[in-house]
Amino acid sequence: MRTLPHPATEAVLLDTVLAALADPLRRRIVRQLSDGDEAQACGASNLPVAKSTSTHHFRVLREAGVITQHYRGNKILSQMRADDLETRFPGLLQAILAADQVTVVGP
Repeated sequence: MRTLPHPATEAVLLDTVLAALADPLRRRIVRQLSDGDEAQACGASNLPVAKSTSTHHFRVLREAGVITQHYRGNKILSQMRADDLETRFPGLLQAILAADQVTVVGP
């Protein structure tokens, strides 16, 4: 069975997480994944970019420790690592999502 590498919870670094979340498309992915409890296929995100670019954004989030990904058949399913992020950086994910919501909805 194919697997994808993920950093251990204790190896997730704040600078890496913040760098990954600095991109608006990656924050969009995180918002979409945060809205559901189920793992979602990468294609379900409907990002306005090429598939290869979308794959890159998901890889950056996975390697930063923000999401987890696993194969199911020929699909890659993604899910937030909300509990791991809360353990490492309490309140960070909620603060970023709240601030991003203000940016998206604001003037």
